[in-house]
Amino acid sequence: MASLDDLKKRISSVKSTQKITKAMKMVAAAKLRRAQENAEKGRPYSEKMNNIILNLSNGISDKENAPKLLTGTGEDKTHLCIVMTSDRGLCGGFNTNIIKKAKQYFKKISNENKILKIITVGSKGYDQLKRQYKENIIENISFKDSKNVNYFDADKVGKLVLEMFKKEEFDVCSIFYNRFKNVMTQIPQKQQIIPLQAEEVEKENSIKDETIYEFEPDEDEILNNLLPKNISTQIFKAMLENSASEQGSRMTAMDNATRNAGDLVEKLTINYNRSRQAAITKELIEIISGAESL
Repeated sequence: MASLDDLKKRISSVKSTQKITKAMKMVAAAKLRRAQENAEKGRPYSEKMNNIILNLSNGISDKENAPKLLTGTGEDKTHLCIVMTSDRGLCGGFNTNIIKKAKQYFKKISNENKILKIITVGSKGYDQLKRQYKENIIENISFKDSKNVNYFDADKVGKLVLEMFKKEEFDVCSIFYNRFKNVMTQIPQKQQIIPLQAEEVEKENSIKDETIYEFEPDEDEILNNLLPKNISTQIFKAMLENSASEQGSRMTAMDNATRNAGDLVEKLTINYNRSRQAAITKELIEIISGAESL
C-alpha cells in the first residue's frame, strides 16, 4: 500500500495535470470557433468551383484533347495520396482516423499491384506512416511555423502536385482529411482531385442542367486556367476542414482528460483519508497498549 507522502504527491501531480488539460480545452474552444467559421465558409466556394468546372467540361466538343487534369492520363497505374494530419498531438483519435482511412486505400492499391506514392502534410501522419510505408513516402511537408491555415501553404502543396503531374509521375491523385461535422464528430474523407470526379456534382444537382453556355474565350482556355487553381482550392478546403476537426477533437479529448483527472483525484483523496485514518487508529492503539502495560 502506498504511503501517505506518495499519495499526497500523486494527488498534487494529478491536480497539476488537470489544470493543464483544462487550459488546453479552453484554448481549443477559443480556436475552434474561428476554425469552424472558416471551414463552413470554404465549403460552398470549393463545391461551386467543382460544379463550374464540370459544367464547363460538358461543353467541350473535343473530349480527346481535353485538359489532362480533367480527364486524366488514360492510365490507372500510379496513385499519389496526400495524407493531411496535424503537427501537434493531444487531439484524441483525429490523426489515427485519417491514417486508418488512408491505410485501407493503400491496402487496396497494393492488392491491385499498382504503384503507391505518398505525400504527408503534417508531422503526425509521417510519424505513423513511416514505419510501414517509408519507401512510398516521397515528401513530408510541415506547416508548424504557420499560426493559421492559409491559402499560400495550400498553394505550395498544389504546385508540387501539378509539377509532378506535368512530369507524368502519377495518374491519379487523392487527398485524405477529416471533414468537420461537430465538436464530437469528424468524418475521415478520401477525395479524388486528379482526374476530377463528377459523381459529387451529379448527386447535388439532381435536376438536369440543360442551360446552353457560351464561352468567352473558349472552354479549353477557361479550363486551363481554372483547373490548376482548383487543385490548390480543394487542398485549402481540406486544410480548413482539418483545422476545425483538430480543434474539435482536441477540445473533446482535453475535456475527457480533465474529467478523468477529477475522478482520479477523488479516488486518491478517499485512499489518502483512509490511509491517514488507519495510521491515526494504529497510533492510538499503540499509545493505549503502552499505557495499559504500565
